[in-house]
Amino acid sequence: MTVPKVATTNGPKPDDGASAKLGPGRRILKKSQDASTSTIDLISFGKIHVTRGINRLTEGIMSSGKGSFVEYEGGKRLLDFTSGIGVTSLGHCHPKVTEAAVKQCQTIVHAQCSIALHRPYLELVERLLPLMPHPSLDSFFFWTSGSEAIEAAIKMARITTGRQQIICMQGGYHGRTYGAMAVTRSKTIYSEGTYPIMPGVFCVPYPYWHQHGLPPSTPSSTLVAQSLYQLDLLLAQQASPKDTAAIIVEPFLGEGGYVQAAPEFLQGLRDVCDKHGMVLIVDEVQSGFARTGKFFNIEYSGVRPDIMVIAKGLANGYPLSGVVSRKDLTDKLQPGTLGGTYAGNAIACAAATAVADALIEEDILSNVQARSAELLGALNELRSDPTVAPYILDVRGTGLMVAVEFTSPCSPGAQYDPVSKKDSPKTLAWRVSQACFEKGLLILTTSAYEVIRFIPPLNITQMEIKAGAAIFAQAVRQVIGEGLA
Repeated sequence: MTVPKVATTNGPKPDDGASAKLGPGRRILKKSQDASTSTIDLISFGKIHVTRGINRLTEGIMSSGKGSFVEYEGGKRLLDFTSGIGVTSLGHCHPKVTEAAVKQCQTIVHAQCSIALHRPYLELVERLLPLMPHPSLDSFFFWTSGSEAIEAAIKMARITTGRQQIICMQGGYHGRTYGAMAVTRSKTIYSEGTYPIMPGVFCVPYPYWHQHGLPPSTPSSTLVAQSLYQLDLLLAQQASPKDTAAIIVEPFLGEGGYVQAAPEFLQGLRDVCDKHGMVLIVDEVQSGFARTGKFFNIEYSGVRPDIMVIAKGLANGYPLSGVVSRKDLTDKLQPGTLGGTYAGNAIACAAATAVADALIEEDILSNVQARSAELLGALNELRSDPTVAPYILDVRGTGLMVAVEFTSPCSPGAQYDPVSKKDSPKTLAWRVSQACFEKGLLILTTSAYEVIRFIPPLNITQMEIKAGAAIFAQAVRQVIGEGLA
């Protein structure tokens, strides 16, 4: 079998009898029998022709995945603790999900939502209704990405309340499209150079000790009180409740640092929304579908969302997101308010239906809870090592959404931060993630702080958790041993 090879051309050259009208430095793909050379050339080709605006953890070409493992061209096999950023929650190429997608490919691929209903869409709604965290969540719209779903949720909130303003959380992440970007406050890179973005957005601190300049030992009750106090001030000084449509929150902060919100905070938001007639939008894009040990993280608080946004693990790698709300709210929308060319694609819906079935049939919740205890136990054991302890600020997480936060000499606001450590190696989290890659573990950093996040498949085995934790421990000790960078 032949594979592509990259050839460079500085002008038109004949190629198998055809002329190539390419400018200086442009490249065309040719064929070669040498697979390793082709991989190198393809990576070089990608560096030129794939937009620089995408950031990547590695420069390799991922060629296949099975269960908890991925393989790169060239044969490097890695244990995957990223799950495609929380997407392949049942592992790569789960047989039940693959079978459902293949079968749907042979039936109908694209039944556009503004033309007709299709069976996989309705069957998915049927499967999801019993899983909802509150029985009032009974009206579904499926789209393609999490960002799109956030856009729809904001639009719905504004239309149904007749108000414009949105309150979001410091450290929150909701996407890169314009409305989603406006309510994203985890890193400035997502909106840098794009202003003016969507107006009418205000921000309050999430109950994460960093957001208040407090140490990790700060009681949760103090963090909750401080955040809700800031919300009250915001409503009194900047954003009139009469003009505010919604509060949007991740019950488990994702890109902002992997932090579980206390039930009291989420209940406080619910109370404010009820008092002022606002809509509570709960973003479960990353924390939903059993990721944290319940079908949805908001269940830990018992708080009722008015609108809930879902994506990522919903379809195990097929592009699908959703906005779930109350029928009395969505009945206020005029037909045509929502839609999209690929919204609720039939193949993705069929795959998601298989995911919902597998979550129940394979008792995924029990596995998440067992593997979570093992992972957190291994990480806390590492933290107890006297040579490592000075460099780990926190081990935290719920279910299989787990984080380790390292010290830093130059974190945001370091001169005021009580946990800033001047003699700490720089970029510890990134260096550890790179060392993990070399040792056979794919893992990601997150947030403006030095945080590594663990997002393994939800059906990961005990042996795989043990192996991943061991590689991580080796990488941490190696990087700390290398000293200051």
